[in-house]
Amino acid sequence: MEYKQAFSNTCDFLSKINDPGKVASYIPELGSVDPNKFGVHLTTINGESFSHGDFDEKFSIQSIAKVLSLVLAYELEGEKLWKRVGVEPSGTAFNSLVQLEHDKGIPRNPLINSGALVVCDILVDHLKNSKQTFIEYIRKVADNDSINYNEKVAQSEKEHGYRNAALINLMKAYGNIDGNCDEVLDFYFHLCAIEMTCAELSRTFMFLVNDGIDPFTKEKIISTEKSKRINTLMQLCGFYDEAGEFSFKVGIPGKSGVGGGIIAVLPEHFSVAVWSPPLNEKGNSYKGMRFLEMFNQATDSSVF
Repeated sequence: MEYKQAFSNTCDFLSKINDPGKVASYIPELGSVDPNKFGVHLTTINGESFSHGDFDEKFSIQSIAKVLSLVLAYELEGEKLWKRVGVEPSGTAFNSLVQLEHDKGIPRNPLINSGALVVCDILVDHLKNSKQTFIEYIRKVADNDSINYNEKVAQSEKEHGYRNAALINLMKAYGNIDGNCDEVLDFYFHLCAIEMTCAELSRTFMFLVNDGIDPFTKEKIISTEKSKRINTLMQLCGFYDEAGEFSFKVGIPGKSGVGGGIIAVLPEHFSVAVWSPPLNEKGNSYKGMRFLEMFNQATDSSVF
């Protein structure tokens, strides 16, 4: 498939349009980001890459990191993981307390906040020096030793993370959190504060393009079966209560973050990262969603 022209045309078009989205302001460190930033990077399984705009500027990947924490927890915990978190689309806001109470403390899926907190609880239990061990794991997957947490973002998350505190305490009351709530929350806030560029993010997710194996280093990150399940969860649950529309319009697995980033993968073909901070009303990057819809239509890229 020839991607160059479609990539260039889509980026050029979106660079010129007005963005009606709004930068996430409930986390002050995110609210201070320049709303005019727009970067894209696509990496193909054959090693080609295409870049646009602010593709080499680091940003907070936020909930995109939930995919990576899930991959590690799935490796450590195996199928027992699914006794504590479901695999269904939420259909409600990513931080819904009402749904969590209705489901008696079992999150609908691991990519909403409550589900990611359960995953973090598992990792804190398994990993010695959990934050350091986890960032070293991310560096291995990314093949990049420069990946790190943004401590200012983590602190900002902590100072305004009241709803996440409510979620974890509710699950603790239902017996679905084993560890210390404050320790798990601290790990979660750091998880969301990981910084990458579009180029780094696209590169990091190449193992999900290639059945769980990094196509460049040949290192096995996760089994083929588990890789397919992770991609399925991204397809079904990667965009909160806009997941159905994303599947309908874009048709490939992906995950968004309120920092304005989106990662999407077409198995056996490419990984693409988009960053544009203003979010639509569902909490997903407005231009990021538009890019993926337009690019995939132009290239007929879909898992369906």
